[in-house]
Amino acid sequence: MNKWFKSGTPWIWMTGGAVSLSLIAVVGLLLLIGWRGLVYFWPHTIYQWEIDNNGQTELLVGELHDSELVPTARLRATGLKLEGEEREVLERYLVKTGNREFVPLDFRWVLETNIRSRTTPKELAVLERTTNGNFYGYIEQVLESGKAVDGDLHQQLQRRIERVAEINDQVRSLQHADIGAINYQLEKLRLKERRLELDHALTAAAQAGIEAERKALNDHYAQLEKQLFTLRDQTLRDSLVVKDMRGQAVTIPLSNVLDVNWPNDMSLLSKIGFWFHQIGKFVSDDPREANTEGGVFPAIFGTVFMVLLMTVIVTPLGVVAAVYLHEYAGKNALTKFIRIAVINLAGVPSIVYGVFGLGFFVYVLGGSLDKLFYPEALPNPTFGSPGVIWSAITLAILTLPVVIVSTEEGLSRIPSAVRHGSLALGATKAETLWRIVLPMASPAIMTGLILAIARARVKWRR
Repeated sequence: MNKWFKSGTPWIWMTGGAVSLSLIAVVGLLLLIGWRGLVYFWPHTIYQWEIDNNGQTELLVGELHDSELVPTARLRATGLKLEGEEREVLERYLVKTGNREFVPLDFRWVLETNIRSRTTPKELAVLERTTNGNFYGYIEQVLESGKAVDGDLHQQLQRRIERVAEINDQVRSLQHADIGAINYQLEKLRLKERRLELDHALTAAAQAGIEAERKALNDHYAQLEKQLFTLRDQTLRDSLVVKDMRGQAVTIPLSNVLDVNWPNDMSLLSKIGFWFHQIGKFVSDDPREANTEGGVFPAIFGTVFMVLLMTVIVTPLGVVAAVYLHEYAGKNALTKFIRIAVINLAGVPSIVYGVFGLGFFVYVLGGSLDKLFYPEALPNPTFGSPGVIWSAITLAILTLPVVIVSTEEGLSRIPSAVRHGSLALGATKAETLWRIVLPMASPAIMTGLILAIARARVKWRR
């Protein structure tokens, strides 16, 4: 046994076991986070409760969001009457009711002693809307121009939702492409007029030419605006009549409805397909309702684009700096000062970089560019406002020490004999670096780049 311990085998097994436990813990944590997050997109059962409200029966429809055990004494302390109830704890349920334009709160606590019955009717529908959140109720009719439509309710509804979605796509395309292009041309004309005015070159002929172009653009804009209003009127043709938990019929225009589903009537395969559909929408759609609903595509695109731009900026700067420090710089006071500066930069808090980026890049550099090249747009900033380019440059400065240190470590691992052999064969120092040293140090460069991206991602979220 003593010989076995001296061989070092137990320490190898101990290290391997510790690494395995760490990997299991990390994977378990990721699975837990994924479960807690992805379960949100699963079609939850919609319940219908009959509740005793001061002797009267009240109908409540919604999703069961959470439940908890509450001491009876605490409930009595709040003034709640629990006559004849001898249990020490009671269970209460948190119900997501939706229909926020008709109820005071989206969520409501329901005590188990107030529940008379709980059912899951298959006819209960969930309407995902562009505003005011979800709507729960029974779909009674599909209306077209105010008249009820005959035929299968589900098919008629799905066909009209797809039709409204196509028209809304046309509306967005018209707004962002055609009308947006005209607005851009009008703004360019305004800036052109302002520049001529600043240069004291706004003659009568130039003013007439600008006015003629502006009139042509406004006429085209009026035609597109008329077309836009026509499309919007088409989206208002279809509507739904839904019976809510108050027992009242509510008319909802389909232009405000994104999707309709019946969770209580779904099979397991239908729920799985709906789950993947909701995840796809979350990843690909734009946010709405003040970022409380909808998707996260702009956030994903902006983050990825900024990190890629930061990578393009920091990689050549970090590699060139590391090559200079390791291969060319002499051992003098300047080199020591640069190394100390690089080490100190790695320890500077990210908030300092943020303040520096805002003050120098946005206000000083961006403001100077606006004064030099875009005076006609002032006081509206062109480069003198926070943007992706300034964020990427700031993150590049923040992550520069990581790339420099990692690249230097990779360069120091390459034996001097390799360099000497290349030089002995007639290669220049630059050729040796480009063809021999940097390819051999590429794993360290990639490691530094990955660490820089990770650090930038963490600091950006903060």
